[in-house]
Amino acid sequence: MNVAAMPSPQYLPGTHLRIAWDSTCLGALKQCPQYYKYTIIDGYVAKDENIHLRFGGEYHSAIQDFENFRANGLQFEDALRETIRSLLQRIKDWDPDTGTKAGTYKNPRTLLQLVVDYFDNYREDAAKTIILENGRPAVELSFKFELDFGPTAYPDIQYLLCGHLDRVVTINDNVFVVDHKTSQSTIGDYWFKGFAPNNQMTLYTFAGKVVMDMEVKGIVIEGAQIGLQDFTTKFARGFTYRSDDLIDEWLADLEYWLNAAEAFAEAEHWHQNDQACGMYGGCRFRDICSKNPSVREHYLKSDFIQLPEDERWDPTKAR
Repeated sequence: MNVAAMPSPQYLPGTHLRIAWDSTCLGALKQCPQYYKYTIIDGYVAKDENIHLRFGGEYHSAIQDFENFRANGLQFEDALRETIRSLLQRIKDWDPDTGTKAGTYKNPRTLLQLVVDYFDNYREDAAKTIILENGRPAVELSFKFELDFGPTAYPDIQYLLCGHLDRVVTINDNVFVVDHKTSQSTIGDYWFKGFAPNNQMTLYTFAGKVVMDMEVKGIVIEGAQIGLQDFTTKFARGFTYRSDDLIDEWLADLEYWLNAAEAFAEAEHWHQNDQACGMYGGCRFRDICSKNPSVREHYLKSDFIQLPEDERWDPTKAR
Protein backbone atom coordinates (compact mmCIF):
# COMPACT_ATOMS: atom_id res chain seq x y z
CA MET A 1 0.00 0.00 0.00
CA ASN A 2 1.15 3.49 -0.76
CA VAL A 3 0.29 6.15 1.80
CA ALA A 4 -1.01 8.99 -0.34
CA ALA A 5 -0.38 12.63 0.39
CA MET A 6 -1.68 13.95 -2.92
CA PRO A 7 -5.19 15.36 -3.30
CA SER A 8 -7.67 13.08 -5.02
CA PRO A 9 -11.30 13.45 -6.13
CA GLN A 10 -13.95 11.28 -4.57
CA TYR A 11 -15.22 10.11 -7.92
CA LEU A 12 -13.82 9.50 -11.36
CA PRO A 13 -14.62 12.81 -13.10
CA GLY A 14 -18.02 12.89 -14.77
CA THR A 15 -19.19 9.67 -13.08
CA HIS A 16 -20.43 8.27 -9.79
CA LEU A 17 -17.61 5.76 -9.79
CA ARG A 18 -16.13 6.32 -6.35
CA ILE A 19 -12.36 6.19 -6.00
CA ALA A 20 -12.01 7.26 -2.35
CA TRP A 21 -13.66 5.00 0.23
CA ASP A 22 -13.98 5.20 3.99
CA SER A 23 -15.92 3.18 6.56
CA THR A 24 -19.00 5.39 6.19
CA CYS A 25 -19.23 5.01 2.41
CA LEU A 26 -18.41 1.31 2.48
CA GLY A 27 -20.79 0.67 5.38
CA ALA A 28 -23.62 2.41 3.53
CA LEU A 29 -22.94 0.35 0.40
CA LYS A 30 -22.90 -2.91 2.36
CA GLN A 31 -26.13 -1.99 4.15
CA CYS A 32 -28.03 -1.26 0.94
CA PRO A 33 -26.92 0.19 -2.42
CA GLN A 34 -29.99 2.42 -2.58
CA TYR A 35 -29.29 3.69 0.94
CA TYR A 36 -25.76 4.47 -0.25
CA LYS A 37 -27.19 6.36 -3.24
CA TYR A 38 -29.56 8.45 -1.11
CA THR A 39 -27.06 9.32 1.63
CA ILE A 40 -23.62 9.44 0.02
CA ILE A 41 -24.26 10.38 -3.60
CA ASP A 42 -27.48 12.42 -3.32
CA GLY A 43 -26.68 13.87 0.12
CA TYR A 44 -30.05 13.37 1.83
CA VAL A 45 -29.86 13.68 5.62
CA ALA A 46 -32.43 13.61 8.41
CA LYS A 47 -33.54 17.02 9.59
CA ASP A 48 -31.91 16.52 13.01
CA GLU A 49 -28.73 14.88 11.73
CA ASN A 50 -26.70 18.06 12.13
CA ILE A 51 -27.26 17.80 15.90
CA HIS A 52 -25.69 14.34 16.00
CA LEU A 53 -22.78 15.43 13.81
CA ARG A 54 -22.08 18.57 15.85
CA PHE A 55 -22.28 16.74 19.17
CA GLY A 56 -19.98 13.94 18.05
CA GLY A 57 -17.55 16.33 16.40
CA GLU A 58 -17.24 18.51 19.49
CA TYR A 59 -16.76 15.46 21.72
CA HIS A 60 -13.88 14.26 19.55
CA SER A 61 -12.40 17.78 19.36
CA ALA A 62 -12.41 18.09 23.15
CA ILE A 63 -10.50 14.83 23.56
CA GLN A 64 -8.03 15.95 20.89
CA ASP A 65 -7.56 19.31 22.62
CA PHE A 66 -6.89 17.64 25.96
CA GLU A 67 -4.28 15.28 24.49
CA ASN A 68 -2.55 18.20 22.77
CA PHE A 69 -2.46 20.22 25.99
CA ARG A 70 -1.01 17.24 27.87
CA ALA A 71 1.61 16.65 25.15
CA ASN A 72 2.60 20.30 25.50
CA GLY A 73 3.37 19.77 29.19
CA LEU A 74 0.19 20.88 31.00
CA GLN A 75 -0.83 18.95 34.09
CA PHE A 76 -4.20 17.16 34.14
CA GLU A 77 -6.26 19.90 35.80
CA ASP A 78 -4.76 22.68 33.68
CA ALA A 79 -5.27 20.67 30.47
CA LEU A 80 -8.91 19.99 31.41
CA ARG A 81 -9.49 23.66 32.22
CA GLU A 82 -8.13 24.76 28.84
CA THR A 83 -10.10 22.03 27.06
CA ILE A 84 -13.36 23.22 28.62
CA ARG A 85 -12.48 26.83 27.84
CA SER A 86 -11.96 25.96 24.16
CA LEU A 87 -15.16 23.90 24.06
CA LEU A 88 -17.28 26.67 25.55
CA GLN A 89 -15.86 29.12 23.03
CA ARG A 90 -16.75 26.84 20.09
CA ILE A 91 -20.31 26.09 21.21
CA LYS A 92 -21.30 29.51 22.55
CA ASP A 93 -23.63 30.07 19.57
CA TRP A 94 -24.78 26.46 19.20
CA ASP A 95 -28.51 26.34 19.91
CA PRO A 96 -29.95 22.95 18.88
CA ASP A 97 -33.71 22.45 18.93
CA THR A 98 -34.36 20.76 22.27
CA GLY A 99 -37.90 20.03 21.09
CA THR A 100 -36.50 17.21 18.96
CA LYS A 101 -35.51 13.82 20.36
CA ALA A 102 -31.89 14.42 19.38
CA GLY A 103 -31.84 17.88 20.92
CA THR A 104 -33.14 16.67 24.29
CA TYR A 105 -30.00 14.68 25.00
CA LYS A 106 -27.48 16.22 22.61
CA ASN A 107 -27.10 19.89 23.45
CA PRO A 108 -24.44 22.16 24.99
CA ARG A 109 -25.32 21.21 28.58
CA THR A 110 -25.16 17.45 28.03
CA LEU A 111 -22.06 17.81 25.86
CA LEU A 112 -20.22 19.70 28.60
CA GLN A 113 -21.29 17.09 31.16
CA LEU A 114 -20.12 14.27 28.88
CA VAL A 115 -16.68 15.81 28.40
CA VAL A 116 -16.16 16.46 32.12
CA ASP A 117 -17.38 12.97 33.02
CA TYR A 118 -15.14 11.39 30.38
CA PHE A 119 -11.94 12.87 31.75
CA ASP A 120 -12.99 12.19 35.33
CA ASN A 121 -13.64 8.54 34.45
CA TYR A 122 -10.30 8.10 32.66
CA ARG A 123 -8.19 10.24 34.99
CA GLU A 124 -6.05 7.19 35.87
CA ASP A 125 -5.85 5.54 32.48
CA ALA A 126 -3.84 2.46 31.55
CA ALA A 127 -4.08 3.52 27.90
CA LYS A 128 -1.20 5.85 27.02
CA THR A 129 -1.44 7.98 23.89
CA ILE A 130 1.42 7.43 21.46
CA ILE A 131 3.47 10.55 20.75
CA LEU A 132 4.46 10.89 17.08
CA GLU A 133 7.91 11.81 15.82
CA ASN A 134 6.75 15.40 15.33
CA GLY A 135 5.90 15.63 19.03
CA ARG A 136 2.15 15.60 18.50
CA PRO A 137 -0.12 13.03 20.15
CA ALA A 138 -1.64 10.35 17.93
CA VAL A 139 -5.20 11.69 18.04
CA GLU A 140 -7.61 12.51 15.21
CA LEU A 141 -5.17 11.14 12.63
CA SER A 142 -6.48 11.56 9.09
CA PHE A 143 -5.27 8.89 6.70
CA LYS A 144 -5.44 8.27 2.96
CA PHE A 145 -3.57 5.53 1.18
CA GLU A 146 -3.78 3.55 -2.03
CA LEU A 147 -4.97 -0.04 -2.20
CA ASP A 148 -3.36 -2.63 -4.46
CA PHE A 149 -6.29 -2.63 -6.88
CA GLY A 150 -8.65 -0.25 -8.62
CA PRO A 151 -11.65 -0.20 -10.96
CA THR A 152 -11.51 -3.04 -13.48
CA ALA A 153 -12.25 -0.68 -16.36
CA TYR A 154 -9.44 1.72 -15.37
CA PRO A 155 -6.26 -0.30 -14.74
CA ASP A 156 -4.13 2.81 -14.16
CA ILE A 157 -6.23 3.97 -11.18
CA GLN A 158 -6.05 2.60 -7.65
CA TYR A 159 -8.71 2.92 -4.99
CA LEU A 160 -8.00 5.04 -1.91
CA LEU A 161 -8.87 4.05 1.63
CA CYS A 162 -9.51 7.09 3.81
CA GLY A 163 -10.63 7.95 7.31
CA HIS A 164 -9.70 9.23 10.74
CA LEU A 165 -8.30 7.41 13.76
CA ASP A 166 -9.62 8.86 17.01
CA ARG A 167 -6.56 7.93 19.07
CA VAL A 168 -3.71 5.41 19.02
CA VAL A 169 -2.53 4.09 22.37
CA THR A 170 -0.42 1.48 24.10
CA ILE A 171 -1.86 -0.79 26.78
CA ASN A 172 0.61 -3.18 28.41
CA ASP A 173 3.01 -2.65 25.48
CA ASN A 174 0.33 -3.56 22.90
CA VAL A 175 -0.85 -0.99 20.32
CA PHE A 176 -4.55 -0.29 19.86
CA VAL A 177 -6.68 2.23 17.99
CA VAL A 178 -9.27 3.87 20.25
CA ASP A 179 -12.71 4.61 18.84
CA HIS A 180 -15.24 6.73 20.77
CA LYS A 181 -18.92 5.79 20.62
CA THR A 182 -21.95 7.39 22.27
CA SER A 183 -25.15 5.44 22.74
CA GLN A 184 -28.55 5.54 24.39
CA SER A 185 -28.47 1.73 24.70
CA THR A 186 -27.11 -0.11 27.71
CA ILE A 187 -23.40 -0.67 27.17
CA GLY A 188 -22.45 -4.22 28.09
CA ASP A 189 -21.26 -7.50 26.64
CA TYR A 190 -24.10 -7.65 24.10
CA TRP A 191 -23.37 -4.11 22.89
CA PHE A 192 -19.66 -4.81 22.47
CA LYS A 193 -20.34 -8.04 20.56
CA GLY A 194 -21.84 -5.89 17.81
CA PHE A 195 -18.32 -4.82 16.81
CA ALA A 196 -17.11 -8.27 15.73
CA PRO A 197 -17.40 -8.70 12.82
CA ASN A 198 -17.66 -5.02 12.01
CA ASN A 199 -16.64 -3.16 8.87
CA GLN A 200 -15.39 0.00 10.61
CA MET A 201 -13.33 -1.76 13.25
CA THR A 202 -11.58 -4.03 10.77
CA LEU A 203 -10.84 -1.08 8.48
CA TYR A 204 -9.42 0.96 11.36
CA THR A 205 -7.21 -1.90 12.55
CA PHE A 206 -5.85 -2.32 9.04
CA ALA A 207 -5.39 1.44 8.61
CA GLY A 208 -3.62 1.66 11.97
CA LYS A 209 -1.08 -0.93 10.83
CA VAL A 210 -0.45 1.00 7.60
CA VAL A 211 -0.39 4.52 9.04
CA MET A 212 1.53 3.77 12.22
CA ASP A 213 3.73 1.05 10.71
CA MET A 214 3.17 -0.91 13.92
CA GLU A 215 1.61 -4.19 14.98
CA VAL A 216 -1.88 -3.01 15.92
CA LYS A 217 -3.83 -5.60 17.93
CA GLY A 218 -7.27 -4.18 17.32
CA ILE A 219 -9.66 -1.52 18.58
CA VAL A 220 -10.42 -0.22 22.04
CA ILE A 221 -14.07 0.86 21.97
CA GLU A 222 -14.79 3.57 24.51
CA GLY A 223 -18.55 3.59 24.94
CA ALA A 224 -20.42 6.44 26.59
CA GLN A 225 -24.03 5.72 27.49
CA ILE A 226 -25.96 8.99 27.66
CA GLY A 227 -29.01 8.77 29.96
CA LEU A 228 -32.23 10.36 28.74
CA GLN A 229 -33.79 10.60 32.21
CA ASP A 230 -31.13 12.16 34.42
CA PHE A 231 -28.52 12.89 31.71
CA THR A 232 -25.92 10.90 33.61
CA THR A 233 -23.19 9.24 31.56
CA LYS A 234 -21.89 5.71 32.06
CA PHE A 235 -18.62 4.64 30.47
CA ALA A 236 -17.35 1.21 29.51
CA ARG A 237 -14.33 0.08 27.57
CA GLY A 238 -14.27 -3.02 25.38
CA PHE A 239 -11.76 -4.65 23.04
CA THR A 240 -12.22 -6.13 19.59
CA TYR A 241 -9.24 -7.90 18.03
CA ARG A 242 -8.32 -8.52 14.39
CA SER A 243 -5.79 -11.12 13.29
CA ASP A 244 -3.92 -10.77 10.02
CA ASP A 245 -6.04 -13.60 8.59
CA LEU A 246 -9.26 -11.74 9.39
CA ILE A 247 -7.90 -8.56 7.83
CA ASP A 248 -6.82 -10.44 4.70
CA GLU A 249 -10.30 -11.93 4.41
CA TRP A 250 -11.85 -8.46 4.77
CA LEU A 251 -9.56 -7.07 2.07
CA ALA A 252 -10.45 -9.92 -0.31
CA ASP A 253 -14.16 -9.21 0.29
CA LEU A 254 -13.50 -5.48 -0.16
CA GLU A 255 -12.38 -6.07 -3.75
CA TYR A 256 -15.67 -7.82 -4.52
CA TRP A 257 -17.69 -5.02 -2.93
CA LEU A 258 -15.87 -2.33 -4.91
CA ASN A 259 -16.29 -4.32 -8.12
CA ALA A 260 -20.03 -4.32 -7.39
CA ALA A 261 -19.98 -0.56 -6.73
CA GLU A 262 -18.24 -0.06 -10.07
CA ALA A 263 -21.02 -1.99 -11.81
CA PHE A 264 -23.70 0.06 -10.02
CA ALA A 265 -22.00 3.30 -11.08
CA GLU A 266 -21.65 2.21 -14.71
CA ALA A 267 -25.34 1.24 -14.87
CA GLU A 268 -26.45 4.20 -12.71
CA HIS A 269 -28.64 1.73 -10.87
CA TRP A 270 -28.41 1.22 -7.11
CA HIS A 271 -30.72 -1.61 -6.15
CA GLN A 272 -32.61 -2.03 -2.88
CA ASN A 273 -31.53 -4.56 -0.27
CA ASP A 274 -35.05 -5.10 1.07
CA GLN A 275 -33.77 -7.53 3.71
CA ALA A 276 -32.05 -4.65 5.48
CA CYS A 277 -35.06 -2.34 5.80
CA GLY A 278 -35.82 -3.39 9.38
CA MET A 279 -32.20 -3.52 10.52
CA TYR A 280 -30.25 -0.82 12.36
CA GLY A 281 -33.44 0.20 14.19
CA GLY A 282 -35.24 0.55 10.86
CA CYS A 283 -33.85 2.36 7.84
CA ARG A 284 -34.68 6.05 7.74
CA PHE A 285 -35.67 5.69 4.07
CA ARG A 286 -38.05 2.78 4.60
CA ASP A 287 -41.15 4.92 4.06
CA ILE A 288 -39.61 6.39 0.91
CA CYS A 289 -38.77 3.01 -0.62
CA SER A 290 -42.28 1.71 0.10
CA LYS A 291 -43.74 4.34 -2.24
CA ASN A 292 -43.98 4.11 -6.02
CA PRO A 293 -40.70 5.01 -7.75
CA SER A 294 -42.36 7.91 -9.60
CA VAL A 295 -43.13 9.84 -6.38
CA ARG A 296 -40.08 9.02 -4.25
CA GLU A 297 -38.17 12.14 -5.24
CA HIS A 298 -41.06 14.31 -4.07
CA TYR A 299 -41.15 12.68 -0.64
CA LEU A 300 -37.36 12.74 -0.32
CA LYS A 301 -37.32 16.50 -0.79
CA SER A 302 -40.17 17.06 1.69
CA ASP A 303 -39.05 14.66 4.43
CA PHE A 304 -35.27 15.15 4.26
CA ILE A 305 -32.68 17.86 3.71
CA GLN A 306 -30.54 17.56 0.59
CA LEU A 307 -27.09 18.96 1.19
CA PRO A 308 -25.34 21.03 -1.49
CA GLU A 309 -22.75 19.02 -3.41
CA ASP A 310 -19.81 20.69 -1.65
CA GLU A 311 -21.26 19.75 1.78
CA ARG A 312 -21.91 16.07 1.09
CA TRP A 313 -19.87 13.32 2.69
CA ASP A 314 -16.29 13.49 1.47
CA PRO A 315 -13.82 10.98 2.94
CA THR A 316 -10.84 12.82 1.43
CA LYS A 317 -11.30 15.84 3.72
CA ALA A 318 -8.86 15.94 6.61
CA ARG A 319 -10.06 17.01 10.03
